[in-house]
Amino acid sequence: MGKAAIKIVMKTVGGKAVEKFLNKIINDHSTQRILSKYGEQGVLALSQATPVDSGETANSWSYEIEHTGSGYKLVWKNSHVNKGVPIAIILQYGHGTRNGGYVQGRDYINPALRPIFDGIAEDSWKELTSA
Repeated sequence: MGKAAIKIVMKTVGGKAVEKFLNKIINDHSTQRILSKYGEQGVLALSQATPVDSGETANSWSYEIEHTGSGYKLVWKNSHVNKGVPIAIILQYGHGTRNGGYVQGRDYINPALRPIFDGIAEDSWKELTSA
């Protein structure tokens, strides 16, 4: 199944007190709220940006928030698969055809998610600096 994912990594200098403070923020419910907000916005952006033939790929976007050992991960997924091939990925990167031709991919995922990534970074920074 094709998916695009973002991972935000913070590195600290300043010892245990700074690390404890940042871990509290990372594991706070505000992080989940921010990721949920942008997960939904990402689904909408990806749906609108997906090249449309039947509309099945555009309507097959979803997101999940996964808890990792060090925080949370926001993952966008597309469930439209045909004969084991994730259609969102071949639209993005291109694919060969049965008769030996090639269909050029179109970068629609990165431009659709760029403002989402910027929003996550901005809201996370606001949350961090107001804690």
